[in-house]
Amino acid sequence: MALTREQMAQRVAHELEDGFYVNLGIGIPTLVANHVPDDVEVMLQSENGVLGMGRYPTEDELDPDMINAGKETVTVRTGGSIIDSADSFAMIRGGHVDLTVLGAFEVDINGNIASWMIPGKLVKGMGGAMDLVAGAENIIVTMTHASKKGDSKLLSKCTLPLTGAGCIKRVLTDLAYLEIENGAFVLKERAPGVSVEEIIEKTEGKLLIPDSVPEMAISA
Repeated sequence: MALTREQMAQRVAHELEDGFYVNLGIGIPTLVANHVPDDVEVMLQSENGVLGMGRYPTEDELDPDMINAGKETVTVRTGGSIIDSADSFAMIRGGHVDLTVLGAFEVDINGNIASWMIPGKLVKGMGGAMDLVAGAENIIVTMTHASKKGDSKLLSKCTLPLTGAGCIKRVLTDLAYLEIENGAFVLKERAPGVSVEEIIEKTEGKLLIPDSVPEMAISA
């Protein structure tokens, strides 16, 4: 079966390393805050000026003035800071974020990402995404493998306006974990119960399949 949003966030959390400064984008990426391993110390950053975000608040902890870039209420862990958004973006643009986790509408075999605009739809702006893909070397995109209409989001060439070019190397979808190498998606892991055949069917871009593709280690 396809991964739930929480399971996708759980798998991304496996990529966190001790001492990392991590930016979590809007949508599925923000859920990663709930799945940081107990033995890993990271500082989660939001470009609106929160450094050291914790998990989502309980009703008793909720503070309407404490929000992330997606206007969701958050907690701040011990040692965290509230900073000017200009300082927050300086941190991003200066290359001081160790890992960026972003959502996307499309990713292609050349590592291009389209994450901010669909023509004909309401456009609120790209937020910090363009700065994040330009200022970060280590990026994971997490999104559904296909649209609600069933169209693949893993393409030979992005059709939507690009957020960044040639900057994406890793993609985690509800069906698979893939890496982008030499103009192709390389299947590294598949979601529990998801067949390689289904992943092939829903991937429009060139897809390379190793001899053995393990299932992800995901909690139920």
